[in-house]
Amino acid sequence: MLNKTSRGLLRRARRVIPGGVNSPVRAYSAVGGGPPFIARAKGSRVWDADGNEFIDYVGSWGPMIAGHARSSVLREIRSALARGTSFGAPTELEIELAERVCAVLPSIEKVRMVSSGTEATMSAIRLARGVTGRDRVLKFDGCYHGHVDSLLVGAGSGVATLGIPGSPGVPRAFTRLTIQAPYNDLAAVRKAFGRWGRELACVIVEPVAGNMGCIPPVPGFLEGLREECDRSGVLLIFDEVMTGFRVARGGAQVHYGVEPDLTCLGKVLGGGLPAAAYGGARHLMSEVAPEGPVYQAGTLSGNPLAMAAGVQTLRMLEEPGVYEQLGAASQHLADGFLEAAQAAGVELSAAAVGGMFGFFFHPGPVENFGHARQAHEGRFKRFFASMLEEGIYLPPSPYEALFPSLQHRRRDLDRTVEAAYAAMRRAARVR
Repeated sequence: MLNKTSRGLLRRARRVIPGGVNSPVRAYSAVGGGPPFIARAKGSRVWDADGNEFIDYVGSWGPMIAGHARSSVLREIRSALARGTSFGAPTELEIELAERVCAVLPSIEKVRMVSSGTEATMSAIRLARGVTGRDRVLKFDGCYHGHVDSLLVGAGSGVATLGIPGSPGVPRAFTRLTIQAPYNDLAAVRKAFGRWGRELACVIVEPVAGNMGCIPPVPGFLEGLREECDRSGVLLIFDEVMTGFRVARGGAQVHYGVEPDLTCLGKVLGGGLPAAAYGGARHLMSEVAPEGPVYQAGTLSGNPLAMAAGVQTLRMLEEPGVYEQLGAASQHLADGFLEAAQAAGVELSAAAVGGMFGFFFHPGPVENFGHARQAHEGRFKRFFASMLEEGIYLPPSPYEALFPSLQHRRRDLDRTVEAAYAAMRRAARVR
């Protein structure tokens, strides 16, 4: 799978970096071999260190909604770069990005910028605990909210890919405060509330699960969470690090019409640079220091380069027809994969929501992490390898969503579906 240059870089990396990668999901543990080392990217394509060209559906795991190296985004980054890379002081760009966030996410009146999705979820949970005076958190099996100690229980994504049940180094006292329930299972949620409701500070959920594949909420699930939280005085946190500005301009909360108390954002928000945020109603966010007693800080929070990239990316997403284009691309791929699987006699389920989609070698429906884990991993592995050979760059795990960009043209999508027909036939041979 790897050519000579990437193989050499992997050997070199493993001498100085754990596993040779700076994030476990890049390690190709679920698919075998090693990762191609990417040298450059443009539009819908990436090129590895050996010069191989791929149509990219990883998209830096979601942020590259405008496509790689978009000229207008690069122009804004260069302009900010010429003025300095970091000040540790307020800038006007922070205000502009915050104003844009508050204008389109109905639940957010104030927002605090941070540098990663993990920081955002960690800070939102701290705020929920500070406001409610309670300690327990309810999360869902297979939902990943960053490598926060108390949230590495029942995490999906990289943790599931590597077969790690949780993580050594996390104190048991932290995990005891975390309650788990199956995603899309309101009966289990109500049971948890019946036992722990008055001790819960918050419920945190990916409104569209994207770290166990792409699994949309079943009708009534998000509404039921809102009702249970209101009844017990519990804050509802939407982790929209992945879905924010990707499934709709105002995120999943606009797409599904359910408003959380707090929202975590990232990925698209930074336009490809490290940026994230958490926000909510004015009275909640006013509890954050320096206005309130809940402390959170960050030297690089609101970094001017990231703010410039984020502002320009959000400007582009205001253009008419953007989300119709993304939704059509995702649905075209999902439908194409399903047709290819049917032609090959392979059981497959697929889902698309806005600018993200996913598939499982499983007859469906796939509504939670338990269902996702029943998918045929051997067929995924063979399918992945075949697609890579055909120049299609997919996430190297069956527990990840795929991300088309505004630069994926119809020819890219058609070529991807064409490659899927051949790859499905090869996957069908795996029993």
